[in-house]
Order: sequence, then structure tokens, then C-alpha cells
Amino acid sequence: MSEALAKELHTVFVPEFARIYLHELGRPYMEQDLFTIARGQVDNEDILAEEANKFLICDTDLYVIKVWAEHKYGNCDKWIIDEISSRKYDLYLLTYIDTEWTDDPQREHPEPEMRTYFYKIYLDIMQNTGVPWVDIRGSHEDRVSAALQAIRALV
Repeated sequence: MSEALAKELHTVFVPEFARIYLHELGRPYMEQDLFTIARGQVDNEDILAEEANKFLICDTDLYVIKVWAEHKYGNCDKWIIDEISSRKYDLYLLTYIDTEWTDDPQREHPEPEMRTYFYKIYLDIMQNTGVPWVDIRGSHEDRVSAALQAIRALV
């Protein structure tokens, strides 16, 4: 969806750094890898922000890394927490779990109850941190349309 939004808005998007990193890692990730992933994600955001045309679409952010770190390891690196506090975004698009699971070697927890579990965590973050957000559901086309409507409403 990020790529489609960027194309529609004539701008760039920041892919999920974890995908690239984990693909090249050659071993299961460990707790310390999450810091590297977080650092790579924000570095890419900062670099691509220079190329953005009004909007910078980010496929993910540090909240996702925080949630995974806390779920898998029981804690999250302080740098990630501090960086979450200092980085500001104009809008979050919270995608609902109403799409079919697509198998992917980098995805964990395909079980419906785990997808619901993580969705509820992200929903709680959206509802309780004061960040602007929109619930995105439906087909790919419906999602892109709803996201574009929400983004355009900001300007």
C-alpha cells in the first residue's frame, strides 16, 4: 500500500528496513538486531525525507519494532523508546486484519488470534498516544482510497 500511495501522491516511500536487513542476515534475528533495524529505519526516513514531494510515506515505524521487542524479548531498547518520543508523524494508517494472511518467511504469527492480539496492541497505541490516525480496511483498492482521502484531508 505504501508504494501505491507514494505513486498516487507523486512522492517517495520508505520501505520496511527490517525486510531488507532480515533477508540479508542469513540467521534468525536476535534482540540486538532490533536496534540495528530501528536505526536503519529512521536513517532511511531522514534520507528519503530530502527527496519527498510534500509527503513522505513510511511503510512502518518504531512503534512496530517496540511492540515486537516487548513481545519477543520482554523489553525494548531505550534508544528506540526515546526516538519514538522525538519523531513526529502527521498521520498513522492503522490497517485492519481483514485481509487474507500471505505466507512470507519474514512474517510471524499467522494465527487469527495472534493477528487480533497484535492489532489490538497497535489500536491501543493509536488511541492512547494522541497520534493522528485512521482505521484502514477492505480490499487493496479500498485501503488505498481511504488512505488517500485521509492524507488529502490533512492539506
